[in-house]
Amino acid sequence: MSAEEYLPALEEEMRELGRRTRLRTRELARAVHPRLDPTAYPLVVLLSKEGAMRMSALAGALSLDKSTVSRQVDAVVRIGLAERVPDPSDARARLVVLTEEGSAKVAEQLDDQARRWREALGGWNPDDIAELTRLLHRLGEAEL
Repeated sequence: MSAEEYLPALEEEMRELGRRTRLRTRELARAVHPRLDPTAYPLVVLLSKEGAMRMSALAGALSLDKSTVSRQVDAVVRIGLAERVPDPSDARARLVVLTEEGSAKVAEQLDDQARRWREALGGWNPDDIAELTRLLHRLGEAEL
């Protein structure tokens, strides 16, 4: 078969992967907090990994506009997972940081997710995992 003949199946697999990813993100968000909007899940994961960040840095890292990030931060603050604190390097600026509760819940969920990855890929050849990672990166870099 030619590469062209595989495209419909590839597109279908990518749609299905996107659907499963949205469902899984909803589950992951709920595991952190029952009221955490799935769209804010990447924000709390980023804060967990990077620590305190300015709104502009969050917007850039998430590839979102500042108003969207501001609404997400407001929602995450309301449910007690994050807070705004003064920036020690600029008294006019604020940083967003996870609360102690937020840090603990996100860390627990990330540990559980790592365990799930280990279980799901436990029978895979490490070279296959590396190749899949390389190919996904390559596809992600393509201008589709």
